[in-house]
Amino acid sequence: MQRKPERNLLRNIRLVATDVDGVLTDAGMYYSESGDEWKKFNTRDGMGIKLLQKAGLITAIVTQERTRLVARRAEKLAIPELHQGVMDKLSVIRDMAERHEISLRQIAYIGDDVNDMEALNAVGFSATPADGLPQVRKIVDYVVD
Repeated sequence: MQRKPERNLLRNIRLVATDVDGVLTDAGMYYSESGDEWKKFNTRDGMGIKLLQKAGLITAIVTQERTRLVARRAEKLAIPELHQGVMDKLSVIRDMAERHEISLRQIAYIGDDVNDMEALNAVGFSATPADGLPQVRKIVDYVVD
């Protein structure tokens, strides 16, 4: 059974960043015969992002993929920090921390894959979906059921 994160760990969080594929989506990549790409976003994640924003937290997407679909989702949710095509996620997270004058300890990051591990290890609070890779589940503060 996954333990709840300690409130002290979350108390100072000012920015919440997330990966997309496997975190805000079901990890599937769908393609039509004509080459169109589709992603299935969960509307409950969108509500969670809106609640974070309402609470005064900065929200961010940091993803290796680069698609118009993600840009449209970020625009719809009014996510101020959209970073696509990112190979070094920790570098982008450090840049956001500097620009917003916060420390890495004040950032939460949600990721699910090996390319998220460096960032997950560096931030103040880390999480992964229940189906995140086993090596990711081992290093995060919280696994989301």
